[in-house]
Amino acid sequence: MKRLPIPDEVTGDEIDKDVRQELQSLPKTLAEDVARNLVMVARLIDEDPEGAYGYSRVALRLASRVAAVREAAGFAAYATQKYSEALAEFRAARRMTGNTELWPVMADCERGLGRPEKALDMAGAPEVQKLDKAGQVEMRLVAAGARRDMDQLDAAIVTLQSPELASNSIQPWTARLRYAYADALLAVGREGEAREWFAKAVEADRDGSTDASDRLAELDGVEFVDAMDEDDAETKTVVTVVVDENTTTDDQPADESEPSDDDEPAAEDEPADEEAPKADEPKIVQIKDTTED
Repeated sequence: MKRLPIPDEVTGDEIDKDVRQELQSLPKTLAEDVARNLVMVARLIDEDPEGAYGYSRVALRLASRVAAVREAAGFAAYATQKYSEALAEFRAARRMTGNTELWPVMADCERGLGRPEKALDMAGAPEVQKLDKAGQVEMRLVAAGARRDMDQLDAAIVTLQSPELASNSIQPWTARLRYAYADALLAVGREGEAREWFAKAVEADRDGSTDASDRLAELDGVEFVDAMDEDDAETKTVVTVVVDENTTTDDQPADESEPSDDDEPAAEDEPADEEAPKADEPKIVQIKDTTED
């Protein structure tokens, strides 16, 4: 069996205690090996899904009868959009444990496979009532997505309207729920309401799980222009404020034609106390996001 390199500092002790307990059914050396591969899956799944998928396959070959391993393999496949494979792993994990916490992501796999009707059937199944609050909100998000897949945009909006959406308390799911609602409103042309809910999503998005701030800026007409030298990956971003050419800003150098402190004083017949006319306030025309070497 081909193994993948694992840093020496990864011991396997980093995994959740419940997963560690599951692995106790394996011989000690094998359990440690599986644990280290699962740690790599968790480390890479957001930044390098393909890499995480590779480690999940190693763990799966080592311990396919452990529910935690099947679940990890499912999430790694899901992250790489291998929805059929992910669904099979999630179903296997559910058979082993008997719990329903994977129900929403299983329904989303059905969406990924082009079967939104099946996802909606799952949203109305008795299993949903067994989910905790976070799971029920996730199921609502999946159902709304299925409605949009079927071009039922108004129905998607209604699906997302819930006590959780109306609540002022910030929960782990709040930002994503508000974001989905704002996006659904925008899809039917209700831009004013969409802007309001994108702003609310920004307020709740403490860990940057959505791009709500970018969407809000887009609605407000802020334009970002990216320019990156393809031959130079290490570049720095410079934000340039473009102002009306007839105005000046405090950090602009003085025109060379203007007198300096060393120039001769003005003629006596010129009024000394007459104030020079004030320049117009600078007008921001565009904000550019460029790069420099």
